[in-house]
Amino acid sequence: MIYDVVVVGGGPAGATAAEDLARSGKKVALLDREGRIKPCGGAIPPRLMRDFNISDEQLVAKIDTARMISPSGRFVDIPIENGFVGMVDRKDFDPFLRARAERAGATRFTGTFVRVEREEEKTFLVFRDKQSKEEVRLQTKFIIGADGARSDVARAEVPGGDKIPYVIAYHEIIDAPMAVGNYQPNRCDVIYDGRISPDFYGWVFPHGHTCSVGMGTGVDGFDLKQATADLRKMAGLDQAETIRKEGAPIPLRPMDKWDNGRDVVVVGDAAGTVAPSSGEGIYYAMYGGRVGAAAVSAALASGRASDLKLARQMFMKDHKNTYKALQAMQDAYYHSDERRERFVSLCHDVDVQTLTFESYMNKKLTRKRPLAHIKIGIKNVAHLTGLVSPQYT
Repeated sequence: MIYDVVVVGGGPAGATAAEDLARSGKKVALLDREGRIKPCGGAIPPRLMRDFNISDEQLVAKIDTARMISPSGRFVDIPIENGFVGMVDRKDFDPFLRARAERAGATRFTGTFVRVEREEEKTFLVFRDKQSKEEVRLQTKFIIGADGARSDVARAEVPGGDKIPYVIAYHEIIDAPMAVGNYQPNRCDVIYDGRISPDFYGWVFPHGHTCSVGMGTGVDGFDLKQATADLRKMAGLDQAETIRKEGAPIPLRPMDKWDNGRDVVVVGDAAGTVAPSSGEGIYYAMYGGRVGAAAVSAALASGRASDLKLARQMFMKDHKNTYKALQAMQDAYYHSDERRERFVSLCHDVDVQTLTFESYMNKKLTRKRPLAHIKIGIKNVAHLTGLVSPQYT
């Protein structure tokens, strides 16, 4: 069997790429090591559910409020008007996506990527089979690397793949069957507090009968487990039963190059597509998988390996401005508690709330209502220059 493409990694990016290619009639192999659950708050916007045909059956909760909490304990509750944010548990969501790709025609393999081998004009993906422990070679025309942050495929095959910056995320899934303490099962809490994370944020995200409590940081030596324990105590969840614990790297920015100009392209976390500031990854991973599949389809049709560049070009065309805006916000407000206090103060502004969630729900910057943008810009300048107190709203 000669595959048109082997997809390495069966998370949202890889499973989406494999499904799209299989549905278009391509010969697809999907390699995943199975058994790994990525730490993830699990939030998905309605746009994702529409674009990728995700039904309510995959949701473990629907969120109608987001609470932003400052270092001093001040908070603002932001209603999610005219909709909701869906929550998934990656323990169940990722296997669902892999099974759907298999039903579309992808051939599943379970194992770990080892290397890419080339003989004359032939390309082989070599992996170690999980059950037999033996090396297996799959001949293929193209390879999609979707094997997460610090991707082995990217490091081996794509320039710059060994240098992408990242933070470490850690969370605990706990039993939280009802409202208790400060916790509400229909509300996501986002905690901007240097005691919880010195350079990012902490979260308390409901998952139905369970809850994800976690944080992320790029600061070496910071005690993630203690910070999460402190966060659980703040939320009144320190006595809840812990079901599982997970940690993993999360990339900080999209790579400058996603392909090797020959036969490999990377997508999702492997390409660094987690959104700055918010840390949102599932939508961007699935979108990245889709444009990666489109790029491979183009290369298969044209015979030009240069068409693999289309994956990054399409992704950045649609999301570059959003990423720039989110990165600017993170750079401005995440590096001290005084700035975090100011950020939460800004979130009290109704226009900030409306524009933020319109952009989040639709996955593009909202440009209407220019007077609101002007007012927000003035408030930003006032806070960043210290012209107003950190508590000014």
